[in-house]
Amino acid sequence: MNLHYTLPEALIGAAHLEAEESIAYCVPYDLDEAGGFGPPEYKAGYLAVTRRRLLLFDKERLLREIPLSACEDIKCEPQVGCGLLTVQMDGKWQFVCRFSMRHVSRVAYVARGAKVFMKGGRHLVESLEHEKVCPKCGRALPGTRECPHCDGKGTTFRKFLRLCKPYWVQLLLISIFMVATAFLSLLGPEVQKRFIDGVLTPKTGTAGDVLGFIGAMLLITALTIATTVIRNWWCTSLGARISMDLRAKLYEKVQALSLTFLHGRKPGDLMNRITWDTSEIRQFMQDTFGNMLSTLITMLGALIYMFAANWKLALLSLVFLPIVMLLSFLWRKKIHRMFRNQRHKSDKLNSSLQDVLSGMRVVKSFGKEKDEAARFNDLAVDFARVQRRNEVFWATFYPMLTFVMGMGIYFVTYFGGLDVLSGTGLTVGGLNQFISYAGILYGPLSWMTMLPRRLMRMITGLERVYDVLDEQPDIVNRDGARDIKIQGNVEFKNVTFGYKSYEPVLENMSFSVKKGEMIGLVGPSGAGKSTLINLLMRLYDVDDGSITIDGVDIRDISLHALHSQIGVVLQETFLFSGTILNNIRFARPEATYEEVIRAAKMANAHDFICKMPDGYNTYVGEKGHNLSGGERQRVAIARAILGDPKLLILDEATSSLDTESEYQIQQALDRLTEGRTTFAIAHRLSTLRNADRLLVIDRHGLAEAGTHNELLEKKGIYYGLVTAQLEMHKVPGVQAEAPALSRP
Repeated sequence: MNLHYTLPEALIGAAHLEAEESIAYCVPYDLDEAGGFGPPEYKAGYLAVTRRRLLLFDKERLLREIPLSACEDIKCEPQVGCGLLTVQMDGKWQFVCRFSMRHVSRVAYVARGAKVFMKGGRHLVESLEHEKVCPKCGRALPGTRECPHCDGKGTTFRKFLRLCKPYWVQLLLISIFMVATAFLSLLGPEVQKRFIDGVLTPKTGTAGDVLGFIGAMLLITALTIATTVIRNWWCTSLGARISMDLRAKLYEKVQALSLTFLHGRKPGDLMNRITWDTSEIRQFMQDTFGNMLSTLITMLGALIYMFAANWKLALLSLVFLPIVMLLSFLWRKKIHRMFRNQRHKSDKLNSSLQDVLSGMRVVKSFGKEKDEAARFNDLAVDFARVQRRNEVFWATFYPMLTFVMGMGIYFVTYFGGLDVLSGTGLTVGGLNQFISYAGILYGPLSWMTMLPRRLMRMITGLERVYDVLDEQPDIVNRDGARDIKIQGNVEFKNVTFGYKSYEPVLENMSFSVKKGEMIGLVGPSGAGKSTLINLLMRLYDVDDGSITIDGVDIRDISLHALHSQIGVVLQETFLFSGTILNNIRFARPEATYEEVIRAAKMANAHDFICKMPDGYNTYVGEKGHNLSGGERQRVAIARAILGDPKLLILDEATSSLDTESEYQIQQALDRLTEGRTTFAIAHRLSTLRNADRLLVIDRHGLAEAGTHNELLEKKGIYYGLVTAQLEMHKVPGVQAEAPALSRP
């Protein structure tokens, strides 16, 4: 998202920038104080920020300047249909400007950047969000980062060439057969002409001449069929291969892209790009591309002959062609929009289906089957309405174009027939050849009227595919990143991070952990505990500060080395649809059977696995639904043990379990954490009884730190959490005792 609009030179002069002062951010605002677009004389303008001042301009002059040193706080607040920027000075909030929802996120980033300068920071806030409206033409972007209107078809054509480049040998062979097919199509009418004028009209031929003509036409037909079959087979094979390679590239790209990108897209949208959009490209290569060159050569050859034989009749045959071309040109954008909208409706339908199937247990638990069926039916009806409208339009538009083009052949037949009868024009064979070439011309022209639809569908699919392929992941290996063997010393140094950088979740977080320590992370929901471990696993990069492992910034450690030495056990255990053996081996696919069994025994999973009919080859079902919650959790612990991690992440690993399962899992976790640096999140504080230290996170930062006893003595946030849990678990009629100054 652009935070650095170009400020006009006249306004830069009006800002009277001091020495070494420069504009760090510049964004537009477009509403008046009342929240409207204002009267005709109203002039929206720009909001600019330097490291010293906040500047407000209209289109012609500087309206207001606010020293950042006088500001106590700056807020960007979403309102109903608009956003509002305010500053706090002398304990009072003051209005600065209003803006439409189009600019809310943009101004929020700038407000965050201004607050960084207020606190003495020097770094610039960056926005990784993509624009939702094209900055050039103002059109809404249709689910892609590039504007199809402004980029033009040249960009799409270059992408198509880039797509075809690895397959140039196959394309060359296909082109040769397309040329051969076109030549054979043009050869037939010439043979017919010679036979009619040389044999039939003078009536001088013999039976051998007739058989020779039949043999020639059979040979031409056989060769045409053979070249067409070979060409179609190669086109089908090439289309399937391109589609397969694109799917593989898309899947690999989706795996490589950061969580920020994946969380911003609906699953149905990504699934459609991998399956449907690649199929559209395959369909184009299979059914359209294979005919394009032969069609063009056939049309060109037919036109050359027709103009050489009788230019007047040739022009007459093309009299309706400009009308067809004009109609196709005028409707091309509408066709593009129609099929893009149809694809968007399909995305919504698939996303809804994926959500319901994934949450079917919840749907059934609340008895909402009919409601969800009705909601899905509404989406299906909406999709069917758009699809029906598009198909009805095309079923009407295409025959109309075909009829208009076909009118020319009747003119050729009438006026050409008059020439033959007068004896001053074409011969009988020449007229037959002319009509045949006119038919050959109109056939491809009729096919060409279908081309806009096929092209639009391919272009739409290509844009959506390359929208993902051209995306750059946020989390990548730095230049010089290296593999290191982790010992387990971790340090957070002034770490600041927000999923949107203008809304920090953690601010100036600093602490250090020694090798082998177990750190308990506690605090209210939404305080940033899971965010902290996400940063440690480098699923996201910090906005400011650094995280080091054994003195090395984690951004200087290769992603493979980092992730292969971190073990994770989450509250919501995810098992892949497969066997227990394959799920445990996910951490180390090369692990031996004995190593898998050893890990399962350490996780207290071996006994229940052996009781199953298929043992380690038991199929767990989608997301492991054939196993109980405790069994899934123990399989996940075995998976973590198998990887022999140096850093261990436990995120609510024992929550929502019965007492027996919790006891078995706690035993497994005690074995797993031994000698490893461990970060454990738990709302049930009794599960942190073995923690060496507790970190209490609240209000975007580290509120308290120490052992269980030390934190109880402070009687702060942690003391309140322990007291609340004791109250919650108090047995009626039994008075609760004060928290003991010992580990729970």
